[in-house]
Amino acid sequence: MRSQSLDAEGVKADFPILKKKVHGKRLVYLDNAATTQKPRSVVDAVSGYYTKHNANPHRGVHQLSIEATEVFDESRRKVMRFINAARFEEVVFTSGATDSLNLVRYGWGSKHIKGDDLIVLTIMEHHSNIVPWQLLAAEKGARIEFVGITKEGELDEGRFEELMAESPALVAFTHCSNVLGTINDAKKLCSSAKRAGATTVVDAAQSVPHMKTDVQDIDCDFLAFSGHKMLAPMGIGIVYGRREKLAEAQPYRSGGDMIKEVHTSGATWNDLPYKFEAGTQNVEGAVGLGAAIDYLEALGMDRVRQHEEDLLDYALQKLEGAPGITVYGPKRPSDGAGVISFNLGDIHPHDIASILDEEGVAVRSGHHCAQPLIEELGITAATRASFYVYNSREDVDELMNALAKARRIFCI
Repeated sequence: MRSQSLDAEGVKADFPILKKKVHGKRLVYLDNAATTQKPRSVVDAVSGYYTKHNANPHRGVHQLSIEATEVFDESRRKVMRFINAARFEEVVFTSGATDSLNLVRYGWGSKHIKGDDLIVLTIMEHHSNIVPWQLLAAEKGARIEFVGITKEGELDEGRFEELMAESPALVAFTHCSNVLGTINDAKKLCSSAKRAGATTVVDAAQSVPHMKTDVQDIDCDFLAFSGHKMLAPMGIGIVYGRREKLAEAQPYRSGGDMIKEVHTSGATWNDLPYKFEAGTQNVEGAVGLGAAIDYLEALGMDRVRQHEEDLLDYALQKLEGAPGITVYGPKRPSDGAGVISFNLGDIHPHDIASILDEEGVAVRSGHHCAQPLIEELGITAATRASFYVYNSREDVDELMNALAKARRIFCI
């Protein structure tokens, strides 16, 4: 049965910044793949932490420290339930998805990847899921192979299976492309990689905010995502790690709270997940992430996904029917997330984005931190519109009106 649709205008009322005027026009925020706006409940949760509970968790026995520990741990439990992790200790707080991937690279990769090992990536990765592995491969003498895409913008699964036959040590891939919106079958890819004996790393920065994500069902070893792309503050992220994988990883950072004991002769590490959380943590960010999860769960992740499919379907119809527009990626809403990258004739995307900004429409332009994919597409840059829970068909209409202005300016 089709779930009840979201009331995007009602949702929009929960976001104070969306009342802002840009160049005298209504703000139409379509840069959600970069970062999302924050509902009042998240802003209030962060403010409430500072005005009611602020202290260093896991440090003191005084009341405020106890309260800070409680709210910090409760946020971890919310994340655990949201992604269906099996254990509390499998959820590690980081500063974002980039930090999470680097934790895996240094904590697990530096210890386990050896010379001549094969690392498999895909051409649709964000730089954050390429550069750490390039550095690791250079350090260890390992080799990297990239899986390409089909003409429809989907992963070349045939090539993926060919590389699995070479027994890779590590397979890292994006769950959802931040350029094409392509949703990869993470469960299928992890299953194939596991049969090949590989450790799996899933970049879920563009999927966890938009669809139900079950790490036990996906059966991945590691999974990374950011809070700021799912209504939470910047500077907070998560790395999920299977307990046995985290146990065999070495600390990424060292200092206070990640230790059990320190002596002049050496140190021993704290229990999971604190082994990877050195120093004073971003407690207010964790609290904000917990509040963001509360907000998304109140909406219902099935409804969030359905809303984006409906919006993507509407936007694709409008864009593909417009003169001079070239759209990249899957053309079926069920195959993609709420991301559309496109070009208008031979106009540079930065010029398009500037014209759209004059009309109050915020989009992204450039290579989107995915240069290998942009090169694979045979272009130098693209304009990207990305949607979230507070976007509506009216926002798409404003995008199209702004693009019509660009066509008039450039006589297309």
